[in-house]
Parts: sequence; C-alpha cells; structure tokens
Amino acid sequence: MTLPPLPPHPVPLCVIALVIVSASTDITARRIPNRVIALGLVAALAVQTWLHGPLAGPLEWLAGAACGFALLLPFYLLRGMAAGDVKLMLTIGAWVGAALTWRIVVATFLIGGIWSLAFALYTGRFARLLVNLRQLTSGGFLASLRQSNLNTAESISVGAIPYGVAIAAGTLGMLFAAAV
Repeated sequence: MTLPPLPPHPVPLCVIALVIVSASTDITARRIPNRVIALGLVAALAVQTWLHGPLAGPLEWLAGAACGFALLLPFYLLRGMAAGDVKLMLTIGAWVGAALTWRIVVATFLIGGIWSLAFALYTGRFARLLVNLRQLTSGGFLASLRQSNLNTAESISVGAIPYGVAIAAGTLGMLFAAAV
C-alpha cells in the first residue's frame, strides 16, 4: 500500500495541533469542544482555498470532510463512539483530503481496537465484549436500538475510552508514514 504524499505545509503542523488539543480535552473533559472543531473547519477551508485555489480548494476540503464523516458515522449511529469523534475525523479529513483520511481511519480503528480489547481485559469485561460483538454481528443490537428501552441486558457497555486519543495516534502515525 503506497501512501499519498504528505499534504503541503502548513497542513501537517495544523493537523498536529488540532489532534493534540482534541486528544488533550478528550482525556481531561471526555469531550471534544465544538469551538475546536469549528475553528479547525474554518481554518482548513481557508488553507485549502489558499493552497489549491478558489474552486479546487473547497472541493478538496469537502471531499476530505465527507470521507471522514462517512467512515465514522455508522459507528456513532451504533453508539460505538461519540459525536465529537465523528466531527474530529470530519475536520481532519477537511485538512488532509480524502486519500489520506481513509488511511487515517484504518490506522485509528487498529489503534482503537487494540486499546479497547486491552481495556476490556484489564477491567474484566472481555466476556461482555464478546457478547456485544456477537449481538452486533447477528443484528440483535440493531433491533435493540429500535426499542424505546435501551437499558436491557443486551445493551450493556463494557466502558468507554477517550477515542480522540486513538484518532490522534492514527493521524500522527499516518502523517509520519507519509513523511518518510
């Protein structure tokens, strides 16, 4: 798998600042503030327009944002992640474009998956994780989402991790890999 080239400067530095701030607030407050996302989106649009021109820049911005949004939205709808995580990936996509965004998402899923497995093992909830995965793959979880009462035994969470950290790690890893 060949990586797309590293986006031109100042994109990598801005993305690094974005993911560090987002991961930090996700660790401390367990949320990614909308003002960070809004500032990131506006700045990304300005930089993409400056780098690629008034027509191609906004299209690059939109394609990357749509890619990040589309890849994480299903997991939000399945209650596997928070809206801030989806908005963060949307913003990262707006900065780096669609080609690098999907690779960042794959790296993030690997990091987040390994971290989630370790968390479930550490907290003694691995068996519950397996039950939840079986329900998800058999369609039982989707049926429970349609019910009004989601406090059933089928919808017990094994816990949550600050996924903004996994997104930051995946992003930094892909930026580093594209740079070498």
